[in-house]
Amino acid sequence: MEISEAQQLVDNWIKTTGIRYFNELTNTAILMEEVGEVARIMARKYGEQSFKKSDTEVNLADEMADVLFVLICLANQTGIDLTEALEKNMEKKSIRDAERHKNNEKLK
Repeated sequence: MEISEAQQLVDNWIKTTGIRYFNELTNTAILMEEVGEVARIMARKYGEQSFKKSDTEVNLADEMADVLFVLICLANQTGIDLTEALEKNMEKKSIRDAERHKNNEKLK
């Protein structure tokens, strides 16, 4: 699926099943909540924290998809073409970091 297709898919779902978008501030708060759920799983699966009994049914892929869904909602609401934004961001990073990481002793 292309990013533009994902943006259209989410928009169609919101306008039919979801009725309407939550406002941008609400969606920003929801995005932070979803990122927190990903962080919780990461801390337990890859970090030093242990899972609680209530964490037995965690699904990292599903939580990451929740983050992506809400991020796409915010992009749609604010008129951002995520394909274009990512392309420009990668170009910026490629120019800015062309030598930076190669010369970072911490990465060797």
